[in-house]
Amino acid sequence: MRANTGDRLLMHGRVVGEHDREAEIVEVLGHNGEPPFRVRFDDGHEAVVSPGPDSVVQERKKSKRPA
Repeated sequence: MRANTGDRLLMHGRVVGEHDREAEIVEVLGHNGEPPFRVRFDDGHEAVVSPGPDSVVQERKKSKRPA
């Protein structure tokens, strides 16, 4: 799994009733975009995570610049 600063990390719930979580990747601590990542959740809480196979990285949407 590789990521860049600004990408979103989606962590699916592991057990029935556990909600999915989503966070912005604010820092990539591994080499070449590899985990661990420092993430910021929507409530402002930050954590260092090493995502498992139940996680997905969504690339940051690139803004289109006018020609």
